[in-house]
Amino acid sequence: MLSILILTRNEERNLPACLASVAWSDDIHVLDSMSSDSTPAIAQAAGATVTQRAFDNWASHQNWALANIPFKHEWVFYLDADELVTPDLRASLERTLAAPGANVAFSVQRRDFFMGTWLRHVQTSPFYMRLFRPEKMRYERLVNPISIPDGPTAPIPGYLDHFPFSKGVGDWLDRHNRYSQLEAQQIVANRATQAQFSLTGAFFEKDFHRRRFHQKELFYRLPARPVAKFAMLYIAKRGFLDGRAGFTYATLQAIYEYMIVLKTRELTRSSIRCACD
Repeated sequence: MLSILILTRNEERNLPACLASVAWSDDIHVLDSMSSDSTPAIAQAAGATVTQRAFDNWASHQNWALANIPFKHEWVFYLDADELVTPDLRASLERTLAAPGANVAFSVQRRDFFMGTWLRHVQTSPFYMRLFRPEKMRYERLVNPISIPDGPTAPIPGYLDHFPFSKGVGDWLDRHNRYSQLEAQQIVANRATQAQFSLTGAFFEKDFHRRRFHQKELFYRLPARPVAKFAMLYIAKRGFLDGRAGFTYATLQAIYEYMIVLKTRELTRSSIRCACD
C-alpha cells in the first residue's frame, strides 16, 4: 500500500529504531550515501532494499531516488534515519491513502526533540511534504531542498518525530558546517543566475518560485542576519517557551547562519578574483 524511502549515511545508531517504526511496510528502500559503518548491513537484515549512491547535493540525490528506485507502490513516504513514524501518523497515512482524492502529496507535522524537550515553538517550520506520488514530486536547492509537487496537496494529522541531536551536538555542528557550504554555494549561484532582487516581488510576485526567491534574498540581505535569526526563533516564534533547549537551539541556528554569511563572503570574493584574472 505504501513504499518507504530512507536516506542514510553512517546511521548505524539511528537506523534500527527508524526501520522499526515503518516495519509495517512491505517495501522499504534505503538510499545510502556510501556509509563506512554497518548501516547497509542493518538495513538488509531488517529486510530493506539498499541502494548506494555517492552524495552530491540534496535535491539531486532526492530527485535521483524518485526517478531510479523501483518502488512497489504508487505512494511513497520519505524520512531520514533520525526520524520515527508515530503510531498516530501510521494510522493517518492509512486513512489518507484509502481516499487521497486529487491530491498528489501530503504534508505532515514534525516534532523536533532536543535535550529531552519537544521544540514546540523554536522550530523553524514544523510541516514537511513527505507523502507523495514519486512521479509528481521534485526537489530544488542544494541543501534544505524545497518540495515542488505537480498537483494539489493537503495536510494530514499525526506526528513525525525527529531527533537531530541523537549523535550529539558535535555531529550536528559537523553536518551544519557541510550544509553551510552548500547554502553559500546556493546563494552565490542564485545571485549569478536569477533576476535582480525585488522587495516588491518578495511580497507580491504571483509566481510561487519567484516570490520564494525574492523572500530568501530579502532574508539574505538583512543586516546582522545571525542576530535576526536568533530573534526570529527565540522571540518572534516564542522559543523562550521551550526553556533552556529553546535558547540553546536558537543560538545554534544563529551560529549556523553566521557560518553561511562567512562562507558566502568567501565564495563571493573568490568569484570576483577569478573574474578579474
